[in-house]
Amino acid sequence: MTQSITTAMVLAAGFGKRMRPLTETRPKPLVELCGSPLIDWTMARLRAGGVSRFVVNSHYLGDQIATHFKDQPDVTISPEAVILETGGGVKAALPSLGTAPFITANADIVWLDGPIPAVARLVEAFDPAVMDVLLLLHPVTTAAGDYTGPGDYTLDQMGVAARRVEKAVVPFLFAGVAVMKPELFRDAPEGAFSLNWIFDRAEQAGTLYALVHDGEWYHIGTPQALRETEWVIARGHTKSNTR
Repeated sequence: MTQSITTAMVLAAGFGKRMRPLTETRPKPLVELCGSPLIDWTMARLRAGGVSRFVVNSHYLGDQIATHFKDQPDVTISPEAVILETGGGVKAALPSLGTAPFITANADIVWLDGPIPAVARLVEAFDPAVMDVLLLLHPVTTAAGDYTGPGDYTLDQMGVAARRVEKAVVPFLFAGVAVMKPELFRDAPEGAFSLNWIFDRAEQAGTLYALVHDGEWYHIGTPQALRETEWVIARGHTKSNTR
């Protein structure tokens, strides 16, 4: 589909407990990897995919998030007095996100693009006539960092995604980036809830699709994983070492 999706919601309100002690005095999105805060890695990938307007939510040490973006007029901060989780955070920010489809991205993930930016691939593939959500998935077998999970989704030949059932092991994990329609949140719960609620509703309706990331993806949940990822990227021991 030829279209333009230029707004992104960047999720930056979490506590980052597993990253302690680094997150005792700063939020996880501001922890640095190779000299740049994690959230700046996310923002750079979003910009490379054509995003020009950002909404960033905040809660834990949120004043630091606001200060970080104070000189960036294309960034709107959506502060949360109580943490609303991923879905609740997006719902609270809807007045700033507008009425068109938008991108959501976790502020503390790191991915390196393949030949075409992952976000541009998502935007090109998103077909609002049949899709409510388009997820970016990554193969479990090539996930770097400290990911050890059983995966999140299967994917059929048409690109329809299905969540892993209990005790199963599946090929793909959710890479933390998605395109979705704002109307999905009209009857969403009040207060805190996960984006998984949105994804599951779309799956039930047959409108949950996904594509597979063709670059690299790093799960950085602990200080050790941060150090290991920094070692790999800083030394160029990666298939794509451009930041």
